[in-house]
Amino acid sequence: MSASLYSIDVLRMAADVASFPPLSDADGADERRSPTCGSRMSVTLRLDAAGTIEAIGLDAKACALGQAAAAIFARGVIGADKARIAAASQGWRAYLSRESDSLPDWPSLDLLAAGRDYPARHPSMRLAFEAAEAAMEQALARASAGG
Repeated sequence: MSASLYSIDVLRMAADVASFPPLSDADGADERRSPTCGSRMSVTLRLDAAGTIEAIGLDAKACALGQAAAAIFARGVIGADKARIAAASQGWRAYLSRESDSLPDWPSLDLLAAGRDYPARHPSMRLAFEAAEAAMEQALARASAGG
């Protein structure tokens, strides 16, 4: 593995995942697991009246790259709506799979760019994005159903 893959910045970001404890009063929640490595990510989120994310919680049982990706996601998600979450998730998947050469517009995601060369790490690095997208769908469905 490349030294840049596990840079000090990536390791610091991985440790920052603890700054986002799971929410007990979540509007939406989802858990994803990587079949490749067994990493697991649970995302809980709360929406504001406008349907944007006002709080996020994480429960990450993942490698350093998965934890770093989750923390990067959580740091940039406050105020995001469904379209922004979907665009980030799809853009990140496309970048990692080389369908796109552009990183999605998300703060600090460039810290994980070196992970693109390690396909076995991709599922773990996508977990938070994908779980948040599903949790957002759940929260919006609950809100439209009145509860």
